[in-house]
Amino acid sequence: MKSTLITIVVLSCLSVLCVSHDFDFFFFVEQWPGSYCEEHGCCKPSTGVTPSDDFTIIGLWPKFNNGSTPSNCNPNNVFDPTKISDLIKSMEEEWTSLSCPSNDGTELWEIQWNKHGTCSESVLDQHAYFQASLNLKNRIDLLQALKKSGIEPNGKFYEVEKIKEAIKNEVGYTPGLSCHKNTDGESMLYQVYLCVDSSASNFIECPIFPKGKACVSQALFPSFQAITTTASGIYYSK
Repeated sequence: MKSTLITIVVLSCLSVLCVSHDFDFFFFVEQWPGSYCEEHGCCKPSTGVTPSDDFTIIGLWPKFNNGSTPSNCNPNNVFDPTKISDLIKSMEEEWTSLSCPSNDGTELWEIQWNKHGTCSESVLDQHAYFQASLNLKNRIDLLQALKKSGIEPNGKFYEVEKIKEAIKNEVGYTPGLSCHKNTDGESMLYQVYLCVDSSASNFIECPIFPKGKACVSQALFPSFQAITTTASGIYYSK
């Protein structure tokens, strides 16, 4: 009898673990498209939506305070675009994919949900995950925050600490930054990380900052305004 009870408890716990995953906070990540295009080249979305001269959402990533990242937590809860049909228009504008060949963004959203969103499903269902991301994007205008401090996407270099300060003045919390190198080996402002509480409702001070491609003392802020089209349909910000 005792062994049977233990078996039932274990099986019940396993069934819960399959769909419930704890985490401590989120990284809300936005990317500067001019830097992406400088590094990779990029394509206009197949939706026909012209990318705006603005930061775009990359993802909302659950994190642990120790720096680890849960991923692909529930393969049974696959991305379903019909669950976010009312959000598609906003996502095409705010969560744009510039990768080549041209696409409508669905693949990017699917990757983000399957890898990251399923690890937050104890708090956010699929619709709520994408809605929360859009809400966070609308609460802070990174580009305007930088422009207020004289930091423009004009192909010039800016002090990384000044970039952080400008964003902190707007959000109230210190951001994390990542930089990538262009073809000339110059460090470009690439992604901005802001930390959000586990309900995806409020910005918070980051318990940790992202590891990886750190920025040096100065970062190039490339233009994304003078975007041109080549015969192949590939876009470049120059």
